[in-house]
Amino acid sequence: MVYSVEYFNRRVLEEIESWPVGILADYARLVELLIEFGPGLMMPHSRSLGDGLFELRPHGREGIGRALYCFVVGQRVVVLHAFVKKTQATPRSDLAIARKRMKEVGDA
Repeated sequence: MVYSVEYFNRRVLEEIESWPVGILADYARLVELLIEFGPGLMMPHSRSLGDGLFELRPHGREGIGRALYCFVVGQRVVVLHAFVKKTQATPRSDLAIARKRMKEVGDA
């Protein structure tokens, strides 16, 4: 089964495209795995954050990126929010943005 990857809006994709090259290269590799394995993609590449929200975990010499995503009907993955991590824990504000967007995707 093959999954398709979409972005919540153009700004999410632009954020990812602005990442340092090493993180971006790892993100591209992880997206390929996500397309192939879908919900079967596990640590260290992906992790469940609960209630249907997941994080893709790219990293490079320049740091660590996070792309928060969910699955929707029809083997679709929606990347809801993305950022380069600056702290050990994922900031609550970033989680809140992703959860709000996930609700919007689910209500659509």
